[in-house]
Order: sequence, then C-alpha cells, then structure tokens
Amino acid sequence: MGVQAKPRDDEREKPSHFGHRQRLRDRFLKGGANALADYELLELLLFPGKPRQDVKPLAKSMIARFGGFAGVVNAEVDELKAVPGVGDSCVVAIKAVQAGIERVLREDVLGKPVLSSWQNLLDYCTASMAHRKIEEFRLLFLDRRNALIADEVQQTGTVDHTPVYPREVVKRALELGATALIMVHNHPSGDPTPSRADVEMTREVIRAAGVFGVQVHDHVVIGRGGKHASLKTLGLI
Repeated sequence: MGVQAKPRDDEREKPSHFGHRQRLRDRFLKGGANALADYELLELLLFPGKPRQDVKPLAKSMIARFGGFAGVVNAEVDELKAVPGVGDSCVVAIKAVQAGIERVLREDVLGKPVLSSWQNLLDYCTASMAHRKIEEFRLLFLDRRNALIADEVQQTGTVDHTPVYPREVVKRALELGATALIMVHNHPSGDPTPSRADVEMTREVIRAAGVFGVQVHDHVVIGRGGKHASLKTLGLI
C-alpha cells in the first residue's frame, strides 16, 4: 500500500463557515445590498475583524440590540465595544461606513445652493444627527448665493437641552463672511416637534443676526425615521 500524499494547503479542511462567506460575497457582488438582509450586510463588515469565526450570530444579535442596521452603524464606539465579541477592528469597519455615508452626503450639499437642494440637505443632517443620544446644535453658514460654505457643530448638550448663545452664532457668521445661515438641531427622543424654547431661541438669534445683515433662513429640528420639522414651514418664525 502506498503512502498517501499530504493535502496541499488549499485542499486542507476550511472552517465550516467559509462557504457561507463566499456565497454571501457572491450574492452581494451580483445583486448589491438589496440581495442581502440587514444582518447579512453587517456580516460583510464583520468578516475582516473575525477571519476565523462564524459572525452570523453576532450580526443578528447586534441588529436586535441596536434596532436595525442603521442603529448599529450610528451606535457610539463605547456602545459597540460593550457587545461581547466586538473588538477594535469590527468597530473601525462599522464606523467607517458611517463616516463614508456622511462624507458622501456632505459633498452633495457643500458649495451648492442649499435652498434649491433642500432634500439633500435634510438627508445629510439626518445621517449626521438623527441617532445622536444628546442634543447637538449645528450651524450651516451660507454665502450670497446661498451656497454652503461651512457646517459646524456649535454646541452639544443633554438629552433634551442645548445652550445656544445668539452672540456666538452671529460672531461666527461674521468671521466666515456668511450672509445667511440655517440652524439645525436634533431631538434624541425622535419627535421633531419644536419646543417653546426652540422657538424663542430662534427668534433671539434672528433679531441678533438681523442687526448685522445676516439672514436666518430656517431652523430645522431633526427626529428619527426621516422625520423633521421646519420652524419656517410651521409659521413659527
């Protein structure tokens, strides 16, 4: 009886999930994201960080924990690291997706007249702010053509309050040479209904900015699930 030859490296037994990974990649390349369930798309992101592990159970548990793919991508770094089995490599892959989404959407509005591409602006603000756990007050500074020249987070606050100082808003607009601005903040509760404090603060900023010829076009409140509220549309300013 002859001696059996040792199997080559590429013939040795591969992990049981190897075929699943390749099939998932093939489906994605052929059909795009629509060919995959949310947990399967998340699996693709987890593959590099878990090269020898079946990540399907982890992906499914993360989707359930954070309420969907968007919830996972928008989760804070500490929240992701708190999930058993999720290390730095996985966190980087997930947060890189979020950063990429925000960068693409920002490029769609930067330097363009925002009043004529309003939906693009809302999409960008929603991606950037809707899932924040605390209130964030953002200022969009515009030039004479109403093109976006700067986008800055001026203040962050608690789960239901952000301090806003009209003098600081106007000062920054003048530093940038902006002639108009749009105020944006999020409601972590998910309900974009403006509060009385939101309306009063907006009117204070409008009065202060008007002294220096800076126009406030709107104040938009970002909620969850694509919901938003425009104080101008509501007739509150």
